[in-house]
Amino acid sequence: MFSRAALLTAQRPLTLVASRTAAAAAAQPAGGAVERRQRPEHPGKVRLGFIPEEWFQFFYNKTGVTGPYTFGVGLITYLCSKEIYVMEHEYYSGLSLGIMAIIAVKKLGPLIAKWADGEIDKIEAEWKEGREAELKVLADAIEAEKKEQWRADGALLLMEAKKENIALQLEAAFRERTMNVYSEVKRRLDYQVECRHVERRLSQKHMVNWIVSSVLSSISPQQEKETLNKCIGDLTALALRVKSA
Repeated sequence: MFSRAALLTAQRPLTLVASRTAAAAAAQPAGGAVERRQRPEHPGKVRLGFIPEEWFQFFYNKTGVTGPYTFGVGLITYLCSKEIYVMEHEYYSGLSLGIMAIIAVKKLGPLIAKWADGEIDKIEAEWKEGREAELKVLADAIEAEKKEQWRADGALLLMEAKKENIALQLEAAFRERTMNVYSEVKRRLDYQVECRHVERRLSQKHMVNWIVSSVLSSISPQQEKETLNKCIGDLTALALRVKSA
């Protein structure tokens, strides 16, 4: 624990250090260029678990490699010798707690880290499983959508086929009705032709009968007898001629 007297005593060396620093800054030439510190190659690195790498680089550039360690040991010695840092019972309690914390970290740290890594792996596996399940669901949804699109395309093809089938049915019905019209017209025309033929035959038969009846009515019984005798004489002469031949 820092005491008030120690703090008041520590103000003098700090004031002396500040005055020396100001004098050194004033002693630099006015026209000289201030050398710029180089950045460390690996920013963010620490040493001893909590000291930044930039501090070590700063002390290395100013005091050399052993400068930071010498400064640290001298600062601790100065604080303890001047009783600025008083080693009371809380110091030893803190030292004990620090040792216990180090032992706990060294002994229990790997077990806790292994358990925590296992829990993290379980959580990560659950998340990964959920992610894969969701990806599978989405992939199945995509495949189902593609299948529905394929079915929609098939429905369009089916509609086109139905349209063509209807067109063929209409064409067949048109040709059938056209054939029916042709058959009816031909039947009626054949009926008219047959009627004309029947009328012609009746007219011819009537005319023949009229002519025959007119001729028969114009022949007298004497002419019929003479014609009959003449026919008999011609037949007799023809028979004699055949016999003589």
